[in-house]
Amino acid sequence: MKIAGFDWDSGNWPKCEKHGVSREEIEQVLLGEPAVMADPHPDEPRMRAIGKTFAGRHVFLVFILRNVDGQTKLRPISARYMHQKEIHHYEGQI
Repeated sequence: MKIAGFDWDSGNWPKCEKHGVSREEIEQVLLGEPAVMADPHPDEPRMRAIGKTFAGRHVFLVFILRNVDGQTKLRPISARYMHQKEIHHYEGQI
């Protein structure tokens, strides 16, 4: 599947920003090699991703794939920095 870019707007950006994670960091995680798994949200097919920014910060985020004008785009829903316990568990899995 080819990803054409990101779907940012006033609906999803404030939810991501409230935890201090920048757009650039979210994009770095998703464009890198994150661990991706299904999210058990009942209303839509969401995905979870765990990865690192270029600066080495671990980020947990939730996103969906959206068709925008015939192109598939990543739409981040929420993002936060991971706690040390989560980082330790994540790094033990890779």
